[in-house]
Amino acid sequence: MVALVLAVALLLLPAQAVQAEVAEAVFAGGCFWCLEHDLETLPGVLSAESGYSGGHLERPTYRQVSAGGTGHQEAVLVRFDPDKISYETLLRAFWRNVDALDGGGQFCDRGGSYRPVIFTDGKEQQQAARSSLVAAARELGQSTASIAVKIKPLSRFWPAEAYHQDYAERNALKYNYYRWACGRDRRLDQLWGGRARGSETWQNVP
Repeated sequence: MVALVLAVALLLLPAQAVQAEVAEAVFAGGCFWCLEHDLETLPGVLSAESGYSGGHLERPTYRQVSAGGTGHQEAVLVRFDPDKISYETLLRAFWRNVDALDGGGQFCDRGGSYRPVIFTDGKEQQQAARSSLVAAARELGQSTASIAVKIKPLSRFWPAEAYHQDYAERNALKYNYYRWACGRDRRLDQLWGGRARGSETWQNVP
């Protein structure tokens, strides 16, 4: 009887009260294995999926994107609970996981498919992204003109092949060697210091 009453009560609740709201954000920051791994562990992040965004080709493959010419970047789709983590916090985590001064790729990965981009969905994300660019420049002691991260409207996110998903967890030895050899963390530490890979509030921002 108790179970029946509970079931009826749940049916009468608004849908959003039963299921937590899910928001999405798309970022490109070099190798999607690394960015996926770095963002999916944040409290409030529900999932992170590797894929491609920013180009003109539909259903692109890894081979096509890495060869160049499609206009896509390796990107990560982050699904998150906005009651537990804000888009602004995700932005801070993104910035501190990329080399914001390098527009020719990221770390050892070179070319347009590795270019850092914030893909925004709507005016609120666009405004937040622009504000974060100013804050990141101040924290780095740089002018906004020297920041290489682009802010672009999101058109479409295409999931990458299955073997790219959760690569860091499924291929830990290869992933860790790649990340070390690529110099990702060394450069992040050099650039961001103790705030590298973190999502704390901005420094040097009035």
